[in-house]
Amino acid sequence: MPANSVIRLPAGDLEQIVGSVFSTMLGTDVEAHETGEPVPGGLMTAAVYLAGEWQGALLLHCLPRQACEFAGCYLSIPPPSTVTDDVRDVLGELANMIAGNLKGDLCPGIRISIPSVVDGDGYALRVCGGRPVYRWDFMTGKGPFWLRLVETPEAT
Repeated sequence: MPANSVIRLPAGDLEQIVGSVFSTMLGTDVEAHETGEPVPGGLMTAAVYLAGEWQGALLLHCLPRQACEFAGCYLSIPPPSTVTDDVRDVLGELANMIAGNLKGDLCPGIRISIPSVVDGDGYALRVCGGRPVYRWDFMTGKGPFWLRLVETPEAT
């Protein structure tokens, strides 16, 4: 598949991947929950970049309190009351596992980066030159979260 081509990703594939990751790692059920509403502000974002014949990034967005809940489930501890490095690490690892399982559905030979996590008041994360190609809304018992797949232009 040439870089910058429109990918065709069956929604069910991603829903199955996300469901499996959240069920296995957090013991939490997930369902697709299309709202059509804009992704709200005040979120944490974990990013994993993909490179190869297709280039882009997978972005996982959630509220800080949800990230704390996810960390508590993942680490089998009471949820931290504030965002800590453990919370950031867990959010990054969730994005990493989703991207790692998804890369084979996108294009053979894709490599993924180490995850990065952005949080705090008033941040903006822009994947330079990127254009959104997919957005998924999900719901857990802990509230909603969002995934976006952003395609980037071929490096020259």
